[in-house]
This record gives sequence, C-alpha cells and structure tokens, in this order.
Amino acid sequence: MSDAILSKVRKLLAKAEDPACTPAEAEAFTAKATELIARYGVDRALLAAREPTSDPIGDRVIDVVAPYALDKTGLLAGIADALRCRSVRRRDGSGFAVHLFGFASDLERVELLFTSLLVQAAHGIAGTPVPSGEHPAAFRRSWLAGFAAAVAHRLRAAEAAAADSAGTAPSTGVPSVALVLADRSDRVDRRVAEVYPRLRTAGPRRLLGRGLGLGAAAGRRADLGGTGLRTGRATPLTGG
Repeated sequence: MSDAILSKVRKLLAKAEDPACTPAEAEAFTAKATELIARYGVDRALLAAREPTSDPIGDRVIDVVAPYALDKTGLLAGIADALRCRSVRRRDGSGFAVHLFGFASDLERVELLFTSLLVQAAHGIAGTPVPSGEHPAAFRRSWLAGFAAAVAHRLRAAEAAAADSAGTAPSTGVPSVALVLADRSDRVDRRVAEVYPRLRTAGPRRLLGRGLGLGAAAGRRADLGGTGLRTGRATPLTGG
C-alpha cells in the first residue's frame, strides 16, 4: 500500500483511538479509514487495467496457528473473499496453511487487515466473559464466527461503495469499474482452478456456543483501517 494512503489511515486511526474522542467521532474516523482502503483497491484495479504490470496476479501462503486455528481461517477467508481474493485451506500440523490467490494490491490489503483484526479479536475475546454454564471453547468459537461474519459484511459494503463512487472518463479507454473488477475476480478464480483442479468446498460448521451475537457486535465495531503489514505467522488468540 502506498505510503501516502497508509499515512492517512494511521492518522485517522490515531484520532479514533484518542481517549478524548467520542464514540460517534471514533466511528466516523474508522469509517473514513475503511473507505480509504476500499478506494485504494479500486484505484489500483483501474491503474492495472491500463498498466497490467503495475499489479500482477499472484499468491502467498499464511500460516494460521492454534488455538482456534480453524476459526481464524474463517476470518481470513471472509476478508479475502470481500477483497476479491480466494483462499484454499490446507491442514498443517495443529494449524492450517491458507493459500491465498489474488492481485498484489489486494493480497496486501488482505494480509494487512487480517493481522490487525486478529489482534482486535484477541482483545475482544479476552474482554468478553464466558456466560455461566457455557463451555469456554465453544463460546469463543461462536464469538469468532460472529466477528468474522460482521467484518466480511462491512468490507463487502465498503468495496461496493468504492466501486459505485469511482468514475472512469470515456477517453481513457478503460472499461467500466464493474467490468474491471469482474475480470479481476474471474482471473483469480482461473488461477485457483489451475493450481487446485480438484478443489472441494467444505461443508458448513455447526457451532454450539452462544457467542455469535456478541462476536458480531465486536466485528461491527472493529477497526478496518489496519496499522501495519507483517507477513508470516499471525498473532495467535489465547485460550483453550
């Protein structure tokens, strides 16, 4: 991500994190940070339509470690899908290796947000008491599922808004934003099919915990701006 955009996002988040900031002001700052990241994705897509070498399609592998490794892969998959990337989950010891496919700028956004949201999820779970009579692990798994679903919904909405507000001058010779983004998604899908021709879709999970609503509420409050980009193994959630 360009230094200029990242600098703006960091400043917005610093304001949102200021103890003197009201909840309404913090929400506005966070929404602006999310808007900037979504707009960046559309701008890079339009630039690549004119200069394909500026944003090549590629892949990378992210290690997702225990505890709650499967649940964290759900968060990663939701972020990836919302940002026009695709993910393939592979078992790796006690955790998973998630193979991501997408254009370079989108992969960067996915990894930035996943790193930030893992930390936020860990803080959220730590600050949420397990209800009496509830199994801690079951509750936390359902909490993470709610958190991931809310985050993915917010990201899809931000991406759609950025695409709707983007305009392309007829003289540029670049197709419409919708066509550009659809073509990018199709190309990513084809790359996945080339690498995994016999890929199977996992069935839905049945979660017993009652933390879904609380996790979703935390996901709706989560900061989607991100504050840094780190590769490799993600910060694990604690708990049993």
